[in-house]
Amino acid sequence: MTAIGFEAPGGPEVLVPQSLAVPVPGPGQVLVKVAFAGVNRPDVVQRQGFYPPPPGASPIPGLEISGQVVALGDGVTEVLPGQAVCALVSGGGYAQYCLAEAAHCLPVPDGLPLDQAAALPETLFTVWHNVFERGFAREGETILVHGGTSGIGSMATLLGKAFGLTVIVTCGGADKCAKALEIGAAHAIDYKATDFVEEVARITQGRGVDLVLDMVAGSYVMRNLKCLADDGRHVTIAVQGGVKAELNMAEIMRRRLTLTGSTLRPRSNEFKALLAQEILSQAWPLVEEGELRPVMDRAYALSDAAAAHARMEAGDHIGKIVLDARG
Repeated sequence: MTAIGFEAPGGPEVLVPQSLAVPVPGPGQVLVKVAFAGVNRPDVVQRQGFYPPPPGASPIPGLEISGQVVALGDGVTEVLPGQAVCALVSGGGYAQYCLAEAAHCLPVPDGLPLDQAAALPETLFTVWHNVFERGFAREGETILVHGGTSGIGSMATLLGKAFGLTVIVTCGGADKCAKALEIGAAHAIDYKATDFVEEVARITQGRGVDLVLDMVAGSYVMRNLKCLADDGRHVTIAVQGGVKAELNMAEIMRRRLTLTGSTLRPRSNEFKALLAQEILSQAWPLVEEGELRPVMDRAYALSDAAAAHARMEAGDHIGKIVLDARG
């Protein structure tokens, strides 16, 4: 099969097609003939040499796929050969065939195109776990999401709105703010033109938000905390602005703030299986009914993975980028 890998870390140009043996599913796994693979920020960071795959995972990038199940490992009963699925994987998505844990697969309903199906698992798993499980978001609350037109940001907006949250997003530029409002954000703040802390205070009439979904970290953390209402929760899922932050712990104590965060890729298969079950029961009905669809940016051929990475790094994309492995 053809897969996309790299010999040494570097820029997008290091991604090149490789010829590899088709993997064989082990116990609890399925082999998926990949139709599309999602492109995500962690793939870029892996290519740059800063996010190695967890032990036992494929070194090939790619954390989500859609396609057709073509072989089953021992003990698999929940999916069938020929079934269309999308799946969260720990690596290996940038290929014509990919192994997935059967318990991490979700059925692709009629009416959901396979390119959109491939764009769902990574953001849906991440947002569901961090906003609703770790962040305890509930109907009627307000959330601040940075990067409102990114894959994560757009999914947080869609899912938040579907479950009764008021979503405030930040974006870089008026055009992206307009798109974020189209996606479903209640308010979009151009962080290049205004101070988002002041804008959040104005929008919430000084109360603040109940939850911040933070992908920046670094110097943003103290500014995010200023946006929180008392008893607010701050959830970090990426550190694009730096791994260190200076905090006023007395302020955290006085206002009873909660700081948490997570990375999904190294979590156990058992954890991800439980998360998949919860998503299947709570969020997947919205997909089946056509109410939840990812915001799509552009599809590239599998062999053009370098161009897909270059687009993601340029920051001009709106929503999800996918690779077409069907050619």
